[in-house]
Amino acid sequence: MAYLVNFNTLRDKRGELTPIDGVLPFEIKRLYYIGNITEGHDRGGHSHVITVEAIVCMAGSFTVYINNGREIKEFFLDTRSKCLIIEPYDWHKIHSFSPDALLMGISSTSYDHSDYIHEEPPIPQP
Repeated sequence: MAYLVNFNTLRDKRGELTPIDGVLPFEIKRLYYIGNITEGHDRGGHSHVITVEAIVCMAGSFTVYINNGREIKEFFLDTRSKCLIIEPYDWHKIHSFSPDALLMGISSTSYDHSDYIHEEPPIPQP
């Protein structure tokens, strides 16, 4: 199941520096940004077979819905100092973007269409 990781942000009179090396549970193979999201639209809507992803809110805010078939969680992201680790088979949908939202995605693999699962697993029953 997805979980949060805190980054160590270094602050001084010049500003902030947030190193990401050595913090993620995978080697970085791909970076991407999502911004200028049309109001009312979602992103994601899939899971991966192999890929592990880290999602960072670089500006604004958004919510990430996760369903791994056993449990459902939602994570509200609104700071650059933490990231959400999305594991294989964590079906995710990103929604409720603020107008200024900017998402950075960090991936353990290069893009491969065959790694995507678009069907959401059944909603877990209590």
